[in-house]
Amino acid sequence: MNRIGLICRYLKENPHSSQRDLAQKMELSLGTVNTLIKECMNLHYIAPGKSIAGTYELTCEGETFLNQFKVDGALILAAGFGSRFVPLTFETPKGLLEVFGERMIERQIRQLREAGVENITIAVGYLKEKFEYLIDKYNVTLLYNPEYSCKNTLATIYHARKALYGKNMYILSSDNWLRENMFHKYECGAWYASTYMEGKTSEWVLSYNKKGRITDVTVGGENAWVMYGPVYFSREFSAEFLPELEKEYETPGTEQFYWENVLIHHFDRFEIDINRQPANQIYEFENLEELRRFDSRYQTRSNNEALELIAKVFRVPESEIHDLRCLKSGMTNKSFLFQIDGKSYICRIPGPGTGLLINRREEAEVYRTIQPLGISDRLIYISGDTGYKISRYYDGARNSEAFNWNDMRACMKVLHQLHESGLTVDHSFDIRERILFYEHLCLQHGGIPFEDYQNVRAQMIELLDQLDSMNRPKVLSHIDANADNFLILKDGSVRLIDWEYAGMCDPLIDLSMAGIYSYYKEEDLEKLMEIYFGRIPDNTERLVVYSYVALGGFLWSLWAVYKASLGEEFGEYTIIQYRYAKAYYRKVKERYCLQGI
Repeated sequence: MNRIGLICRYLKENPHSSQRDLAQKMELSLGTVNTLIKECMNLHYIAPGKSIAGTYELTCEGETFLNQFKVDGALILAAGFGSRFVPLTFETPKGLLEVFGERMIERQIRQLREAGVENITIAVGYLKEKFEYLIDKYNVTLLYNPEYSCKNTLATIYHARKALYGKNMYILSSDNWLRENMFHKYECGAWYASTYMEGKTSEWVLSYNKKGRITDVTVGGENAWVMYGPVYFSREFSAEFLPELEKEYETPGTEQFYWENVLIHHFDRFEIDINRQPANQIYEFENLEELRRFDSRYQTRSNNEALELIAKVFRVPESEIHDLRCLKSGMTNKSFLFQIDGKSYICRIPGPGTGLLINRREEAEVYRTIQPLGISDRLIYISGDTGYKISRYYDGARNSEAFNWNDMRACMKVLHQLHESGLTVDHSFDIRERILFYEHLCLQHGGIPFEDYQNVRAQMIELLDQLDSMNRPKVLSHIDANADNFLILKDGSVRLIDWEYAGMCDPLIDLSMAGIYSYYKEEDLEKLMEIYFGRIPDNTERLVVYSYVALGGFLWSLWAVYKASLGEEFGEYTIIQYRYAKAYYRKVKERYCLQGI
């Protein structure tokens, strides 16, 4: 840190300051400040105060010298999801959450503007449209990080690097809350803000020398200064640091790196100082529980639909909903865990646009119908209107494993129990209707990209006609009975969850759907059929299962194409499902000629 520059900055901001004022502000001894004052006066950067004895003021030469340290702007990182703040961040990016009635990112923008920093860039990704209003309100620039969902902040800085090269820039996190304004119009060297943590901490602990230069970082420690909050990149620092960051970005295995990982790997090459901040100045809220303790409004009313629903269903205030934790989002929904009175539950929030694809009233009917079987998740609440669902969470349970045949035996017993229950609902799962439905959606949203689609479509119609001619039985079927939807409980019992697509259908469709979800090869599918039937399947059974493999692959490939048109990508899943359609049509045609067996 350039101490001459700091003397000039302080006198710029606080004219007519004494040596004692400077020593207190800069946390230096009076002797050190006296030496710096003499040096500044010799350089004609400062002069004795004309109106108040014992004080100093900045000269024109000092103003000119200080200009090299002028802050050019700020980059605010706001691309991430904020998984530890679910369910709030399902609807709102973390930086847009309010603390004491003011959004965290807006508080930082306001503080920057008060300090004279005008050029502000916000790196966005998740729910990027939510930040658009800031362009009009504060004249900020939005910069999109296309890798926000699969990489960490190293990638964010990489995509924003052109905004940093050759400039003096603050690097801020949108979800920090700063009590006092710690920004300045001038900064005299690169720094990382730090807070003192008493007791044990898992934060990144800083080591630094007498001049405040950071010399090392370790993960975790005790009674230590830690990396915490804003950062400042001088143009000189960026010139050295960004080329190394670019190299790390191109290196395989760094996808989940923070940008700070680059700093840690090369501390011997970079000069960056610690900027120690007082207690209760910088806040990085780790979860909703911390935010509740800080802003009591969140104890009673979060303005979040899911939390308000849970409070209503359980007849408790929101403050009694604890230990919220994000579950891995499924292909259609978002879910999170929570606890009330020491018991764990799951709340499912329907994914965007699922109301068009899934009839929630029919799903609710299925859950009511199957309750006597005791094979599903234990339902607490379900809405046929909104699709919100609350169920008990089974501690210690695990998903079944598709290639663990002992697991599959237990799962197939549950399917038999369903298929042989005699239970009925008033709706069917008509795979022909669903194929035509998704085809229509795809054609309305950019078309279908497969070059041979019309030919494959004709083949699927052949299979549908063949199945119709067989007058297959219809029973209550799950439709999505894949390995991830079977839970193996601690006592070895099995529960089948996620009944969104369930309806009256040919029961053998459940075997086919299970196979294609788990990317089964033909020999795996054969094994699954043997487990289900308790014997080698006959030709008719194999024909039906293979036909539904082809039709299921065709259906879900259309589903994935439609979802991609809405911005949701499922990688290789689309192609794999389409390959099932083509490959198993050929198997049916070659073995059964589509005209009897």
